[in-house]
Amino acid sequence: MPRPDPLPSPSHALMRRFWRIFRLLALLSIVIAAIAVLLVARGDSRPHINLLIATALGVGMTVLLGTGLMTLVFLSSSSGHDEQANLHIHEDDNE
Repeated sequence: MPRPDPLPSPSHALMRRFWRIFRLLALLSIVIAAIAVLLVARGDSRPHINLLIATALGVGMTVLLGTGLMTLVFLSSSSGHDEQANLHIHEDDNE
């Protein structure tokens, strides 16, 4: 009976690593959005609920998008794909 390879595939491990980091960053964006809403609510005598919802969504999604893109850049850099692409560029320049 053949035994399965004990090592996970690199793409599966990379996706697990991405989602682990992304979950932490989603929690960070929720905390930052909550802080922004508290600051907006504290500054105004009676803020409208629409303002609080817009602030929470705007700040939360902006932080989540920025950190998600930086996570992808970090994982791409550590995967080794950038070096392979760089080799092809230098080969084309030498010809």
